[in-house]
Amino acid sequence: MNTVGEREIRTQERVIAFFRDALGYTYLGNWQDNSEGNNNILPEDLADWLRRQGYDNDIIAKALDQLQKSAAVGGTRGLYEANRDVYERLRYSVNVQPNVGEHRVPVKLIDWENPLNNDFGIAEEVTLEGEHTKRPDLVLYINGIAIGVL
Repeated sequence: MNTVGEREIRTQERVIAFFRDALGYTYLGNWQDNSEGNNNILPEDLADWLRRQGYDNDIIAKALDQLQKSAAVGGTRGLYEANRDVYERLRYSVNVQPNVGEHRVPVKLIDWENPLNNDFGIAEEVTLEGEHTKRPDLVLYINGIAIGVL
């Protein structure tokens, strides 16, 4: 009997327990059989966090749209450009114009000044379909945005 899979699962469970119990991450689940809708951005989670920061739904929708466009890869737009654009939005903010003629509003997607104000999550076996299907063992999220893979 091959025990490699069993050892990997036990190790994964210990890592999840550490992130959940010691670091306060929310366990988001095992998404192995849930490839539909799995993405690097969890729009509902990010929208919930942004609402708690005081942004209204129109601003949130525009910020999510900009972030998702920044993360898009295809055509002549490669992974490097997408990563650079997403990094800039995460680090500095998304500038949203509420309505025509109004000043842009900076929408911070991560609270860098108060790290504990963010929502931290961990999910396992997140299947991402595309040109090449990928399924990392663990994905770390901040405010619904994938920021790390184990």
